[in-house]
Amino acid sequence: MFNNIIDQLKWRYACKAFDPDRQLSETQVQTLKEAFNLTASSYGLQPLKLVVISNQELKKNLVAASMNQKQIDQCSHLLVLCTKTELGDEFIHSYFKRVMEQRGTEEKILAPFRDFLLKEMGEMTPEKLETWMAKQAYIALGNLLTVCASEGIDSCPMEGFSPDQYDEILGLSKMGLKAVLLLPVGYRSAEDKFASFAKVRRGVSDVVIDLD
Repeated sequence: MFNNIIDQLKWRYACKAFDPDRQLSETQVQTLKEAFNLTASSYGLQPLKLVVISNQELKKNLVAASMNQKQIDQCSHLLVLCTKTELGDEFIHSYFKRVMEQRGTEEKILAPFRDFLLKEMGEMTPEKLETWMAKQAYIALGNLLTVCASEGIDSCPMEGFSPDQYDEILGLSKMGLKAVLLLPVGYRSAEDKFASFAKVRRGVSDVVIDLD
């Protein structure tokens, strides 16, 4: 389909209408799950969860909480990027436990970094911590958008929804999670006129500063 990543990114757009009769394969969905898991995050902590919704009735129930955007129930799968509602010491300890298990790094080597993170995170106000975690969700969203483009999967990043209603409908609060961003994915409808619109961007020289 494409010659290179730039062609893929030119092909990508915020899909306004999905073809409800076309579904992603299990392999494609698994690719998106793994890409989410491999996303870079500050300190490598991964304070996020990804909720993947394929149930059609559930997607329909979420339309009203999504400013009635039709992509929600048209898409093949709805991805909901969530942050944790709390980030306690145990979460940080579990990260360093994984480092020791997967890399074989000795505890004494990791201790200074671990103690720094415990102090750093412990001193954050709830508001600052929420903002920090939301920034990690945006990093993940950007990664997913690029992976979707590379795989020929259409997508539409969304902020226009009611997080509180999503939390209630999906029972996220009970899981210690909060909905932050949406990414419906699937295949564009042949009737979506936006697919043929020229991509409007500033020139590369207008947005990039080279310091030689």
